[in-house]
Amino acid sequence: MTYLEVASLRYDEHPCDVLLAEATEGEGERRGQGRRPVARSWKPSGKECTVTTQEKWLREQAKAIFETALQAVDPKEAIRRYLSRQGDTLLVHDKTYDLCAFKDIYVVGAGKAGAAMGAAVEEILGDRLTGGVVIVKYGHTDRLHKLTLIEAGHPVPDEMGVKGAEKIVNLLKERTEQDLVLCLISGGGSALLPFPAAGITLEEKQEVTKLLLRCGANINEMNTLRKHISQVKGGQLARVAYPATLITLILSDVIGDPLDVIASGPTVPDQSTFADCFRILEKFQIVEEIPASVRRHLERGRAGEIPETPKADDPIFVKTSNVVIGSNILAVKAAEERAKALGFHTLILSTFIEGETKEIARMHAAIAKEIVHSGHPLSPPACLISGGETTVTIQGEGLGGRNQEFALAAAVDIAGWPNVVILSGGTDGTDGPTDAAGAIADGTTVARATALGLDPLRFLRDNDSYHFFQALGDLLITGPTNTNVMDVRLVLVGSKE
Repeated sequence: MTYLEVASLRYDEHPCDVLLAEATEGEGERRGQGRRPVARSWKPSGKECTVTTQEKWLREQAKAIFETALQAVDPKEAIRRYLSRQGDTLLVHDKTYDLCAFKDIYVVGAGKAGAAMGAAVEEILGDRLTGGVVIVKYGHTDRLHKLTLIEAGHPVPDEMGVKGAEKIVNLLKERTEQDLVLCLISGGGSALLPFPAAGITLEEKQEVTKLLLRCGANINEMNTLRKHISQVKGGQLARVAYPATLITLILSDVIGDPLDVIASGPTVPDQSTFADCFRILEKFQIVEEIPASVRRHLERGRAGEIPETPKADDPIFVKTSNVVIGSNILAVKAAEERAKALGFHTLILSTFIEGETKEIARMHAAIAKEIVHSGHPLSPPACLISGGETTVTIQGEGLGGRNQEFALAAAVDIAGWPNVVILSGGTDGTDGPTDAAGAIADGTTVARATALGLDPLRFLRDNDSYHFFQALGDLLITGPTNTNVMDVRLVLVGSKE
């Protein structure tokens, strides 16, 4: 099955001969997602708006490469690679478990890939599975039989997430040493498993999340705060499950796959402290902006009045195993292999890329220019691939996500450069609060936008990349992919025509 459908230009017509009104009519009103640009009509003139035959070809190759990256991190296949059953023996990576030693087997989990992971576990365990609860983002569903699926809010947690977390906690509290628990964790798990600390409301926890998002905090920083205002994160879910045997299967959405950061490490020893929370708040100068109840809770924790999250020497972890079954590098390597097969000279820049989206985009654009100019670090046809996850410091009131903003910032820098195509997409299929995974840009993007009366720099300042690319027909639309291993970015440079 193919994930990818790109809302592309109608290349049989002149690429600029598109009414902006046609591209955007009614979309903002239907979704209630920010403002949309004013419609104007335009008739083409000049070749600066014309997408060349090679650029069309490069666009198609970019889509094919991205599709391959998505397939490589399919959560069901990831589960099957690491989990199998032979009669009464369960094999988990390099460990075996005698199922006869357990009375009941339960599954719990949280994350965008949870439904697909759960479906694969149901298939493998069959009649030995007793039941369980998995929380996913709205729309990221699959057909499950024995597991209860709960849809909840992401990236800002909601009441459905709290209800789901409460169900999971109540289920785990009843477990004994005769039980086996499989915990399925994937990207988004931190927001989807909200169980605020005593004295803190969900709304107050949401306010902290919103503040951190607006400041551009990275996922490590966000999760450090989340752990310390939660009853389940930072190893505390393992504490609830003890003395049951606990196996956590993890689809990583964090740079470097640090177990204590992915989904805020609910079953992993936590290295962060209450003091770290204050360092983060001071860094972004929001100590006085967070809710008073949260500040009091953190102050009590720093003073030793509230127990820290469990550390590595806690005996609860003797019966806990954590296994990473998929990550960004798998997607990036798959993209590399597909690009090679298509005839490109390839280079993986890094899967550790983070930082301000616009700056990272300009770095990628600069390398593309170098390839065109000097053939370094690769000679055309070239495909640069990078992974990781950037952050956007929100300053405007528009609609978009980090991948769409990446493509827009890159488009500005490659304006007028021929045979350069840049694609940026989130592997979960939802970039920010939009229905797009990302966007695709080339050297004609700015000219085509200008011809439609759109100012790329204004859209960039307003963080309104969604409406910009919607008007051009260059949004990357996959729908929910039921996986999440951060982002994949592609820079394709064709040979001189």
